[in-house]
Amino acid sequence: MSKGYVKGGTPIGSNSLCRTCSNAQVMTGYRESEMVTMCDGVHPNIVVPFRIYDCNRYHDRNKPSWHQMQKLAIRVSADKPKPVGFKAGAGFGETTVRVVENDDDCNEDDE
Repeated sequence: MSKGYVKGGTPIGSNSLCRTCSNAQVMTGYRESEMVTMCDGVHPNIVVPFRIYDCNRYHDRNKPSWHQMQKLAIRVSADKPKPVGFKAGAGFGETTVRVVENDDDCNEDDE
């Protein structure tokens, strides 16, 4: 049985959204308590004193932007579509048989 989702319930995990946000500058020290997070998504920039669970200005830095996706996109044109289905025309109904003669030289190489 899977766990159900409860809206507004207690969050599971303790990872901050700021770790993967492109608007955040996270500086960490050697200890867990040595961490300063600055948010560039608001004006004026603020220091965030706690871990963030939900943010309306969150922008994932691991996802490409619209400009990056346009640069990577493959151009597809719909100029002249190819015919769909099996080809039926002159020469397609005929069968071609190719006769291959047995060559004695080929059999000597196998031995």
